[in-house]
Amino acid sequence: MRVAVVGLGGVGGYICAMLNKGGVDTVGFARGTHLKKIQKDGIKIIEDTHEWVADVEAMELDKAEGYFDIVLFCTKSYDIEDTYGKIAPHTDKDTILMSFSNGVENGTLLRKLSNSIVLDGCVYILSHIKEAGIIRKKGKVFAAVFGGDDKKVINSLERIFEKGSLRIKISDDIKKQIWKKYIFICAFATLTSYYDNSIGYIYKYHKDEAKQLLCEIASVAKAKKIDIDQEIEKSLDTASKIPYDSSTSMWLDFKNNRKTEIETISGYIVKEGSACGVDVNLMNKMYTKLRSASC
Repeated sequence: MRVAVVGLGGVGGYICAMLNKGGVDTVGFARGTHLKKIQKDGIKIIEDTHEWVADVEAMELDKAEGYFDIVLFCTKSYDIEDTYGKIAPHTDKDTILMSFSNGVENGTLLRKLSNSIVLDGCVYILSHIKEAGIIRKKGKVFAAVFGGDDKKVINSLERIFEKGSLRIKISDDIKKQIWKKYIFICAFATLTSYYDNSIGYIYKYHKDEAKQLLCEIASVAKAKKIDIDQEIEKSLDTASKIPYDSSTSMWLDFKNNRKTEIETISGYIVKEGSACGVDVNLMNKMYTKLRSASC
C-alpha cells in the first residue's frame, strides 16, 4: 500500500520517518526550507537517547504523482481543506483518509470534502521541528488512536502502523478519545500561549487556572453528550510528569509569529460554549487576548 503523509512537522515528520524505516512505501509532503533540507539530507529524528536519519521521498504537494491508498493529514487544522484539494486527484472512494491535526471536527470536515473512506483519529506525541530537516521528539510518548465501523479498513491501517513500529490503539468510541486528547491540548495550548511559557511552568504556577480551563472544556463536551470529566485530573497529572520545558505547537507558532490554530483550539470552545449555554469565561478571556495577537 502507498501512503501519503501530508505535513512533515513534529507529528508527520516522525510518522513518515518511522514508516519509511519500516519499509512502507511512503511519500511525505512539505514545503520551503524544511522540504529542501529533507530532500538533501533526509529527516533527522533526535530522541532523548539517540538520533537517526530516514531517507524519505519528499516533495511539494503540487508535485504529487500516482495513487495513494492511505493519506494521513498532519498539517495544521486550518490547512486541511486546501491540502485535501491538492491531494484529492490522487485518491478515490477506496482511499483511507485520516487527520492527526488538532481539533475535534477534522473527520467531519474531510467527510464533507470527500467521498473517500474517512477515519477519525488522534495521536499522542511530544515533538516539534527543531530546525529545517530535524524533528525533536521528547520522551517515550507515542500512540496513534483511531476507530471506525469497517474492520477491514481498520486492519489495513493497523498493519501499516505496525510495520513502522508505531504504537496504536483501536477505539470503539473514537469521538470520546479525540476529546480526551483535545481537552489537554486545548487547555495547555491556550495557557502556554497566554503566559508565554512551558507546560511545566503552567502546572507549577497556574495550576488552578489550568483546572478551571479543563473544567470548562469538559462542560462543553458534556453538553455534546461526551463525558470526559475524568480527564480533568488525568490532564493535570500528565502535565506534572512530562518534561518541564515541554511546549505546545500553538505556543511555538505565537513565539515565531506564524499563523496559529487559535480558532480550532481556543475559539472552538468559546463558540460551542456560547451555542450550548455553557460558562467558559476564562477561556473567553484568554481567547480574546490571544486572538488580538494572532497572525
